[in-house]
Amino acid sequence: MDISILIPISLFLAIFGIVYLYLSTRNKERLALIEKGADASIFGKNSNSFQKIILLNLALLLMGIGIGVFIALLLSIYTTFDKGAIYPAMIFLMAGVSLFVGYKMTENLDK
Repeated sequence: MDISILIPISLFLAIFGIVYLYLSTRNKERLALIEKGADASIFGKNSNSFQKIILLNLALLLMGIGIGVFIALLLSIYTTFDKGAIYPAMIFLMAGVSLFVGYKMTENLDK
């Protein structure tokens, strides 16, 4: 048997296990809250805004990485900077800037 087939199988099993544990724990937690008398409508309120925040930050992060690659390309063509150092530097810098912008935008969403 080829060992290389075990890598995708184990990856699938790990992802399945994480999703299963998350969903089963969330279900048990919600059932316990309902048994104690909490209203069931509290579970649907925050999920929509949480998804918006995650999508906003992910979109800004990916745009920041793209802009970082583009700026690094321009700097490597038109300057004498080291090409091996400018790409990671610009990618991390622009990703950090985009996450900071995302943080500020989520603060405005809460207001």
